[in-house]
Amino acid sequence: MDLITVIVPCFNEEASLPYFFSAFEQLKKAMSSVDFELLFVDDGSKDSTLSIIKQLTVEHDEVEYISFSRNFGKEAAMYAGLRHARGDYVVFMDADLQDPPSLLPDMYKAVSEEGYDSAATRRVTRAGEPPIRSFFARLFYRLMNRISRTELVDGARDYRLMNRKFVNALLELAEYNRFSKGLFGWVGFRTKWFAFENVERVAGETKWSFWKLLLYAVDGIVAFSTVPLIVSTMFGILSCLASFVGILFVVIRKLIIGDPIQGWASTICIILLMGGIQLLCTGILGQYLAKTYLETKKRPVYIINEEKTAKSLEQRA
Repeated sequence: MDLITVIVPCFNEEASLPYFFSAFEQLKKAMSSVDFELLFVDDGSKDSTLSIIKQLTVEHDEVEYISFSRNFGKEAAMYAGLRHARGDYVVFMDADLQDPPSLLPDMYKAVSEEGYDSAATRRVTRAGEPPIRSFFARLFYRLMNRISRTELVDGARDYRLMNRKFVNALLELAEYNRFSKGLFGWVGFRTKWFAFENVERVAGETKWSFWKLLLYAVDGIVAFSTVPLIVSTMFGILSCLASFVGILFVVIRKLIIGDPIQGWASTICIILLMGGIQLLCTGILGQYLAKTYLETKKRPVYIINEEKTAKSLEQRA
């Protein structure tokens, strides 16, 4: 009988967990032909999330958990789940039920019977989201697909079922700066996509502010494209050419006409423009240097404070 590991990253999800586990119990009944391992990854929650998870582990043998020493972010939680998952198949699901559990039977069929290595999901609508957030999200996907060789599907979710081959490939990518949506596409393999309409959170509030999403987008661009560096180089070349043409104009005008150059305001505007371009290019370069700096430190992606998993019990035994 196949074993499916369900990885659920959690950060302050005390309000959502009862609803999620109820939906999981219904899912188990609908997929009685497989075994489940439910692995919660507590990402340094400040509420009673960990207490609720611990109670579930006492009442249900298939429930396990990992608890971080602090908040390391969802990417770290997903990576920790992959490293501890024992299943023949592994799936990521959010505790807020924005990832419909009802899709999992068809996703499992696609991977186990139809020859696909993963079954991924994407939202076809963004109902309930602020319009400006939806606009920038679509803009990000269009931009990434133009400047990166790794394809990102618009509306793609982390909700994805993978076979063991796919999971092992992801575990080979032990980088510190992780952008899972890009890593999924980078490893390749055959993927079947399932579309669904946006589902609002069952409880609680989103942890992703516009600013956090913007920083996450920058991480994705830096991780999977060097085009910004090329653009900054082109800015530098064009600026040098413009400066050379300007010098020639000033010298020729001085030799032919001989009158002093007027236009203090325009000169200042040009200086500010050139300074802005230089700072922009320096900032782009700084982003790549910062990521390289963090990688060279070789710090762990996460630190576990406590855990109760089958792997940890085996190691202790």
